[in-house]
Amino acid sequence: MEESKIINEFLDYLKFERRFSEHTAKCYGADLVQFGDFLSSVHEDGSHDNDSMSMGHHEHSPATAVAVHVDVNMLVKAVDTESVRAYMAHLNGKEYSKATIARKLATLRSFYKFLVKRNYIDSNPVTSVRTPKQEKKLPRFLEYEEVKRLLETPQTNTWLGARDRAIMETLYSTGVRVSELVALNMEDIDFLGEVIHVRGKGKKERIAPIGTSALQTIQHYMEYRNKRAQNNSNFDPKVLFVNKHGKRLSTRSVRRKMDKYLKMAGLDPAISPHTLRHSFATHMLNNGADLRSVQELLGHQSLSTTQVYTHLTTARLKEVYDNAHPRNDELNPNPLHN
Repeated sequence: MEESKIINEFLDYLKFERRFSEHTAKCYGADLVQFGDFLSSVHEDGSHDNDSMSMGHHEHSPATAVAVHVDVNMLVKAVDTESVRAYMAHLNGKEYSKATIARKLATLRSFYKFLVKRNYIDSNPVTSVRTPKQEKKLPRFLEYEEVKRLLETPQTNTWLGARDRAIMETLYSTGVRVSELVALNMEDIDFLGEVIHVRGKGKKERIAPIGTSALQTIQHYMEYRNKRAQNNSNFDPKVLFVNKHGKRLSTRSVRRKMDKYLKMAGLDPAISPHTLRHSFATHMLNNGADLRSVQELLGHQSLSTTQVYTHLTTARLKEVYDNAHPRNDELNPNPLHN
C-alpha cells in the first residue's frame, strides 16, 4: 500500500497528542496498512471485473489497457459499514483469533472517530459493527505461598541476588508494569513517604504505595549497588535497577531473571513478571480493597480493565465460604508487607 497522508496524520495524533508509545503507534499503523491493502485489493478486483467487461466491447481501447489506480486516502474515506463487515469476514476467513480481530476493529473504531473529529468524513462507519464475542480468559495469579516461595529464592548476599529480590518484591508490592519498573530512577523511591513515583503509559505519572518489606530489600540492594558504582565509572548514577555493566535493565532481562528463579522455586515456567501484577491486584481485592482504588494503583485508564479481577475474587470468596474457617494469613492483605 502506498503511503497514506491521513493514516500518518492519525499516527502523529496518537504519538504527540495522545502520548502513545512508539511501539503502540506502530501496531495501530500496521493494522491500518493491512486494512488499506484489503480496500485496495477489493477495489482492484472490482475494477478488473469492469475492465474485462469493457474489453469485451472495446478490445483495442487504450483506456482499458491502463491499470486502475486509486488514492488510498480516497478509499479509506469512502468506507461504509458493509466494507468494515467485509473486512471482519476476511480476517475471520484468514483464521485470525477473535482477540486479534477485536483489536483490529478497535483500531478502525479509533481511526474513524479521528476522521470524524477532523471533518474528513461525516459519520463513523465502525460504530454499528459489533466486536466479536471473546472467550473470557482470566489472568493468572499466584497464591500467597507461591509468591513467598518465589521472592525468597534469590540469594541476597550477592549484589545481583539482592537486586533480583528487590525487583520481584517491588513488582508484587506495587503492582507496577515491568516497563514502569525498569524506568524507575533512584530519586523515584520515597523511603520516608513509603511510595514510589511511577511513569506509566502515555507518560502519565502516578504515585504508588510500597510495602516496608519491599523498601527494605531495595535499601539492601542499593547498598551493594552504590559500593560497586564507586569503583565503576560506567554506572549510571540515576538509574535504580541496573545490569552488571551499570546500565538500565531491559524488560527482557527482568523476564530472563524471573524465569531462572521460577525454575529454582519449582513453579510453573509459564508465569511471567506480569503475573505478579495480577497477583497484587487479586490479593488486594480479595482482602477488601475497592475496585476504584485498585484501578488507580494499577494505572488503568478504564475501570472495565480492572473489573476482570472481580471474576478471580468471586472464585476466591466461594473457596473461603466452602472452607468456612480460613487461616489468618489468608485474610492478611499482604503478609509480605509489614
